Amino acid sequence: MNKNLSKRIISFILVLMSSSASAQTEIKEIEKEMQKLKTLQKQLKKEIEKKKKILGQIIEERKRLEDFKKTIDKQIKDIQSKRYKKLAKDFENMDPEYAGEKLSKFKDPKIAAYILYNMKSKKAGEALNYVEPEQLNKIAKILTQLKNNEKSK
Repeated sequence: MNKNLSKRIISFILVLMSSSASAQTEIKEIEKEMQKLKTLQKQLKKEIEKKKKILGQIIEERKRLEDFKKTIDKQIKDIQSKRYKKLAKDFENMDPEYAGEKLSKFKDPKIAAYILYNMKSKKAGEALNYVEPEQLNKIAKILTQLKNNEKSK
């Protein structure tokens, strides 16, 4: 029985050793995979930092463009305002009947309203007496909005 027991023990030790060798191989494979994952993680962190930097640049550029757009819009508004003021002076110098006739023919009632808005009120009132009723209603609505916007500022 001693021989049998010895054989069993030897057999058990061999199984343990082969399991241990197999486990050792698996551990090495797992360590390799973990190393690959760590390398990948570092690469991903670098990529994320690059993307964040690019996003920051995009946000800055967007802000600059928005500021530029505001500047352009203000310049356009100023130019239009000067244009309407000049037109208003021209219309003030016209005969009221002729001015009213011309204001009636504008396709866009906003233009007529802005001209009238920039005219002296007495001259604008005289010209409005000669504006066609349909156009007059449109112009009056726009003028009312302009006056209300002026009050709310």
